[in-house]
Amino acid sequence: MTRKREAYQSGHTPKFMVVVDETAECDRAIVFAARRAARTGHRLLMLAVIEPKVGDGQALFGVADVMRAEAHADARAKLDAAADRTMTLVGVEPELVVREGKLSEAILAQIEEDPDVAILVLAAGTGKDGPGPLVSSLARTAGSYPIPVAIVPGQLSDEEIEALA
Repeated sequence: MTRKREAYQSGHTPKFMVVVDETAECDRAIVFAARRAARTGHRLLMLAVIEPKVGDGQALFGVADVMRAEAHADARAKLDAAADRTMTLVGVEPELVVREGKLSEAILAQIEEDPDVAILVLAAGTGKDGPGPLVSSLARTAGSYPIPVAIVPGQLSDEEIEALA
């Protein structure tokens, strides 16, 4: 990361960036990020990442473009639903971003390209398999991120999130 963080400089408004996915715990991260953004006057950015899986035959027959369009539409639908939730919950209208590629690389690229992203908010799984592959992989490298990473446990209640936020 070479780009200077500008989130707290004059004329900039810091952003909480939450990664939106299909996990049940994701809602907890969205609620936390929305409440914190509302309380602090920060903005909210919601990121959905699609990881296209294109085989050789799919590219040959033009299926890859259809699959990519469907993946973008699905990601956008998830983001729209999450945005509706934050508007209803706390009146915060988020910035919605869809990126393509590997999840961890897409997150880092978004942080690099948007100097106002100040805090990354992730949902942690609650199952016996651990906090989830993203949180597990990022935990090993979180110290190298140019911004703080907030990990929200998926079992927190609305009241607990309200108290923390």
